[in-house]
Amino acid sequence: MPPSEIDQSAPHAPMTQTPWVSASPGLWLWLVCLCLTLAWDASGADLRVMAWLGDEQGFALREHWWLSTVLHDGARQLALALYLGILAMVVWPLGFWRQVPRLQRLEIAVGIALSLLVVTAIKRISQTSCPWELEMFGGVARHVSHWAWGVSDGGSGHCFPGGHASSALAFIALALPGWMSSDRQHQRTGQKLLLAVLFLGLVLGAVQTLRGAHYPSHTAWTALICAAVAWANHAVFRALAQSNPRLPN
Repeated sequence: MPPSEIDQSAPHAPMTQTPWVSASPGLWLWLVCLCLTLAWDASGADLRVMAWLGDEQGFALREHWWLSTVLHDGARQLALALYLGILAMVVWPLGFWRQVPRLQRLEIAVGIALSLLVVTAIKRISQTSCPWELEMFGGVARHVSHWAWGVSDGGSGHCFPGGHASSALAFIALALPGWMSSDRQHQRTGQKLLLAVLFLGLVLGAVQTLRGAHYPSHTAWTALICAAVAWANHAVFRALAQSNPRLPN
């Protein structure tokens, strides 16, 4: 066909990437963070940090009003309100949410819920007690690694990983679709959201460490778990969209 007869108006289909390819930078970052967290666990730094913050009398900041009321109770209620708002946007989108495809809105809502459920499920079966329950901090439990599954430390358990940090880190699922988008602007938005979520998760995790409720590693593991769940959820929804082009957007 002569060049003059080629339909110049036909749009070019954008190149698509598989979830594995598009996620490779994030996957490498996740693996690096996993190795760093494992190294932290092996170093015994958790106990050293908690020993700086507490003593035989417990943790001085455990009942601090700003930490316990505002940054614990208040932050948890705010996270719940935000999630309910996202659920509402799935069905009744307003403002910029109208520009987000329905399937992507559903992906975000499901990803956040799954992250919270997985963290909660792990906590349910974990027998690791919170630092403030240890004998060295005035409690009754002895220190047992959270890797020692099925071994009771004498405390109430169910403290690993960090549940409060997941109130923020579960929202990694909100940032992931944009970060993995082929659109540069969406990527930048996703990156900004991801940094904000990670910062807030670090703050909420630090709050619980200062109060004696969680070791620093608990926050790191929560971030790794929420990131893995969000990525797996994104991969499923992306595959669903590619295999079913007639799904409503």
